[in-house]
Amino acid sequence: MTVSNVLNNSKPVREATREAVMRAVRDLNYTPNLAAKALAGADTTRIGLLLSRDDFSFISSVLGGAVEATSALGAQLMTRRLGHQSHDEVLAAAQDVVVAGANALVLPGLYAGILQEELRNGLIDVPVVAASVGDEIEGIWSIRIDDEAAAYDMTTSLIALGHRRVGFLRAEEKHLVHKTRFAGYARALAEAGLALDPSLVVTSPLSFDSGIAAADAFLDRTDRPTAIFASNDDTASAIVAMAHKRGLRVPDDLSVAGFDDSPLALRMWPRLSSVRQPVTEIARKATELAISLARLSGETPAHRTDIIDHTIVMRESTAPLAEGLVCA
Repeated sequence: MTVSNVLNNSKPVREATREAVMRAVRDLNYTPNLAAKALAGADTTRIGLLLSRDDFSFISSVLGGAVEATSALGAQLMTRRLGHQSHDEVLAAAQDVVVAGANALVLPGLYAGILQEELRNGLIDVPVVAASVGDEIEGIWSIRIDDEAAAYDMTTSLIALGHRRVGFLRAEEKHLVHKTRFAGYARALAEAGLALDPSLVVTSPLSFDSGIAAADAFLDRTDRPTAIFASNDDTASAIVAMAHKRGLRVPDDLSVAGFDDSPLALRMWPRLSSVRQPVTEIARKATELAISLARLSGETPAHRTDIIDHTIVMRESTAPLAEGLVCA
C-alpha cells in the first residue's frame, strides 16, 4: 500500500513515488489520525465509502446497498462525506479513509471520475471498485449500467410519444455521464432524423436547487421543449415543480423524465418516468466485490467491468404530445 508504506516507512518504495506522496501530504496539510491508525491493526475487513452531500436520492441508495453488503459479510463500513467535491478534497478523503484502516474503497461514479488519473497510475494503494461510474475507467473494477444505451432508450421513448423538441439536462463535465448520457441522447435524435439543437441542452449540477435554475433556462423560452429528459431524478423533480409554479400541466403541457428511478420518483406527483438504474443492487455488488478483494490472499484478479441491466419506466409525468402543442 503505497501511501501507508511511505507514511509508516514500513516497506521500501521508489524515491520518486515517496517524493510524490510526501508532496501531496504537504500540499493537503495532512496529519495522520493516530487513533484510527491503531484501529487499523485489527483483523476486521474495513470498506471505505465516499459520499456526496448532494444528489440525496442517489447517495441514499448507494449507502443502502453498501450497508446490506457489509452487514451480510461481517465487514465494517467507513464513510466520508464530501461537500465541494474538488479534486484535492476527494483525494484527501480517499487517502484519509485508507490511512484510517480501509482495506478497499467503493467510489460512486463522480468520485471515480475525479480520481481517474490516480486510479490509472495506481496511486490509491488499496483495491478500488467504482459503483455506477457512467463509463469505463482503466485500472479499476466497476459495476454499472450502460449509460449511453439507457439515455438512448429514454430519449427514443419520448420521441415515440410524438415529441420532437426534447430538452436534455446534462450533468457537469466532472461526471463521466456528462459524455455517455449525452451521447445516448444525441444518437436517439440522429436515428430519428432530428437535428440536435444545442440550445435545448442545459448543463447543470445534479441537485434539486440547481435543477430549478436549469428549469428556468428551459421554460423561459418562447419555443420551449415539449419534453425534458434530466440526468437524474432530483433535477427532474425540480423541473416538474417549476412547471407547476408557472401553471404548466405535467404531462399535458410538458413531459418530464429523469434518471435513476430513485424513491423520489414514486413520492412526487405526477409520478416520474425514469431510467431505472438499480443503484442499491450496484452498490451492494460493488461492496461485495471490494470485500472479496480486501480479503484476497493470493494473486489479485484482473480488473473488469460488470454491466447491470437498466429498465425504462414510464409513469404519469410523460404522455403523448398533446394536440395543439408546437413541436417544430
